[in-house]
Amino acid sequence: MKYVIIGNSTAGIGCVEGIRQIDKSGNIAIISDEPHHTYSRPLISYLVKGKVDAEQMKYRADSFYKDNDVTLLSGVRAVKINAGEKAVELSDGNSIAYDKLLVATGSRAFELPIAGNSFMTLDDARKLQSQLAPEKKVLIIGAGLIGLKCAEGILGRVASITVADLAPRVLASILDDGGAALVQKHFEERGVKFILSKSVSSTDGFDIVVIAAGVRPNTELLSGIAQIGKGIAINEKCETSNPDIYAAGDCTESIDVSSGQQKIMALLPNAYMQGECAGVNMAGGNKIFDKAIPMNAIGFMGLHIITAGNYTGEVYESNKNGTYKKLFYSDNKLNGYIFIGDIEKAGIYTSLIRDRTPLDSIDWALICEKPGLMAFTKEDRMLKLGGR
Repeated sequence: MKYVIIGNSTAGIGCVEGIRQIDKSGNIAIISDEPHHTYSRPLISYLVKGKVDAEQMKYRADSFYKDNDVTLLSGVRAVKINAGEKAVELSDGNSIAYDKLLVATGSRAFELPIAGNSFMTLDDARKLQSQLAPEKKVLIIGAGLIGLKCAEGILGRVASITVADLAPRVLASILDDGGAALVQKHFEERGVKFILSKSVSSTDGFDIVVIAAGVRPNTELLSGIAQIGKGIAINEKCETSNPDIYAAGDCTESIDVSSGQQKIMALLPNAYMQGECAGVNMAGGNKIFDKAIPMNAIGFMGLHIITAGNYTGEVYESNKNGTYKKLFYSDNKLNGYIFIGDIEKAGIYTSLIRDRTPLDSIDWALICEKPGLMAFTKEDRMLKLGGR
């Protein structure tokens, strides 16, 4: 078997490990437009800050490709998929044949008609790092996850940081007004300024501009070849609508089990699990991943945030002991949550959302106040602890 993977990040690595669970000897090739060993993209802000170095950025050991008998084609781009001939054409003029193909092309920064740095890749981080100086004034366009992680990474390295966004609050895609206000205050107390509900008409007065206004999935390679909505459509086996072509990661859209809607869920855990699922199935195994939910776990200067699911239905709210907590539920199911501060027991709520656990089968009142296994039936406790 000839396996070809387009993309050398989380989903692509998951695919390799999924294939090797089933097929120990098939040929695997990874096509990567970046000239780097696989690395963890969420760590680029820590690289800029100096908390990690290039070695610590690596997502797998140096021996990963050799250990898994993988041919890495780095610094070369996949430019076209010829599904009829089952081959991928490359930017260097060569092509590579496949029996099974994974498209894990990720996403790219949303472009604005303003000159500035993107903040998506290792090279982006290194470029920004080289521009920083104590006298520089920085404008970050975008108050989402990427923009705020960038602000955290350069805090203390420049004269001033201003974050601008059209949205009326920070982290608008994952937080409500109350949660966003807490996060904004946390940044403002450390000197970061915000301009919200306004578009940026001029970057005059700033020495460095970072564009962090969102991302777009890289779906172009499968245009006219497989079904595409906002992202590449995949089923629970990570198959596209085209036989022998799979897709995984930030370029895809799949069913959000918390809402039943088809959507893009650009999250590292989802990317890995989709990639692994695709790899197992590409190699002839049988695996499904049908519990994807929107989920974010992130920290900013010691303030921890975790969110999951969707924010519909009735609300249980508790804001005490330094914790901002909201649970959203309806139709006897937990739909989503927002935690800021103490996130220790968040995994219990995540499980309730993923498994669509009927709330009347547990001690819901206890779960709201003090999440723990004792709120579950004896049978469920045994299952969660690995028993029968």
